Formats: sequence, structure tokens, C-alpha cells
Amino acid sequence: MSAARARRSRDHGADAGGDPEILDAKRALREEVWDALAEGGAARFPGAHHRIPNFIGAEAAAERLRGLDVWRAASAIKANPDSPQWPVRQRALDDGMVVAMAVPRLAGPDPFFLLDPARLTVPPRAASSIKGASDHGRPVPVAELQAVDLVISGCVAVDRTGARLGKGGGFADLEFALADAAGLIGPRTLVVTTVHALQVVEAGRIPMTEHDVPLDLIVTPDDVITCDRGHPRPAGVHWDALTEDKIAAIPLLASLAACRRT
Repeated sequence: MSAARARRSRDHGADAGGDPEILDAKRALREEVWDALAEGGAARFPGAHHRIPNFIGAEAAAERLRGLDVWRAASAIKANPDSPQWPVRQRALDDGMVVAMAVPRLAGPDPFFLLDPARLTVPPRAASSIKGASDHGRPVPVAELQAVDLVISGCVAVDRTGARLGKGGGFADLEFALADAAGLIGPRTLVVTTVHALQVVEAGRIPMTEHDVPLDLIVTPDDVITCDRGHPRPAGVHWDALTEDKIAAIPLLASLAACRRT
């Protein structure tokens, strides 16, 4: 298989809906940032491309986030399942927080793993990995989750206005929409990411659509960036940005779509 064909086969945005020009612009920026991480020696195994990239300094960024007042005031978080935020999930459990971790690709009828540090029988490090959460977390529907204080989101690229770019699948936005609709996220809930400095791009380069969730805080190993909330938060599920294939692949969305048709 050629390199170009391999890249296409792993394109998480292949089933994304929306304006083709915006999708192409996002795809090009992802490649640029992935290349920068790889060429700059900042990417960790298994490499930067086609994923939320794990980066050298992820633990330092998690520690910097841990030192903030908003972290100390939190008792529950919703977190993405990707590798660069594993140190964040671990520290949340270490600090006694309940963690709702999304099932990868929301691919189950109960789309979150609930990790309660009071009930774990393994160390937080083991429980907070993707495999650890599936082994030791409790799969739960959205309705059984408690309100969260922080949303931890994985990103490929970000800017100081709060614009974010994921890996193309749109799952972070869907997780946010489902949690928001269930009342788990309120206007004071902060959306936070940890990234490498090479992932912070110039303002205006990340196209933001009505379903894209903006950031409130960006934490790198060396810096904390408070965003200006210049982008409105989306409300509800934006069905026009979803293809029929994506709806069918996510049990909760398929169920909601069926209810909309009746």
C-alpha cells in the first residue's frame, strides 16, 4: 500500500459531514501540525499522524494543569480517552476526582466508562489507560453521570482564541453535545486541553463551525493560555454535520435519530 493510500485509509474525517472546503482546510492543517511534531522530535510512540498526538512533556503539562485553582476546585471531570491526556486522567483519580472517560469512538450502548477512585481496586495509573478503563471502569449511559466541573479535550491544533482542531472524527464535539443535552455541562464548566507548544498555531488558521466546541484553557508543559471565549459554544447535536454512516456506527446517536423520526 502506498503512503498516500495508507493516509487516506486512516483518515478519521472520511465520514465527516459539512462544507468540503472547510474539511479540506482542517485536513491540511492537521497534516502540517503532525509533520511539525514529528520533524521537531516532539512526538511519542506510535507517532503523531492520524491521531490526537502523544507528545513529549505530556506529564509536565498535566502537572501544570494540576496546579491551577480550577483543578483544585473540581470533583468530577469528563475526559477524552487519548494517550496524551492519560497523565491528566491519572492525576484526577490521584486527587480523588470522579472521571467519566469516553468509550473510544462512542462505540457502545453505554458511551462512557465511569472511574470512581473510591471503588477502584488498581492504582490510578492502571485504571486511567484505555485498557484500564475498559477493565476497571463501569460502562454507564449518559443519564447516570454526574455534572462535571472540567471537560478535558484532546486536540491536534489549538489557538489562543480557543479554536481547536481534533483528528477529524468529530467525537469530542459529539461527547460534549450529548453531555450538554443531559445537563452534565453548564456555562461555568471549563473546556481544557493539554498540548505541546508546536500545536499552538496562529489565530484565525483553525476553521470553526457551529458544532465545534471551543476551549477555555490551553495548558502546555511551560504555559497556561486563558482563551477569550471568542467562539460560541454549540448547543445540542448538529445532525446536519453527521453522515448516516456515522449515526449508524454510534448506538446512542442511532437511538436518538430513531426517536427524531417518530
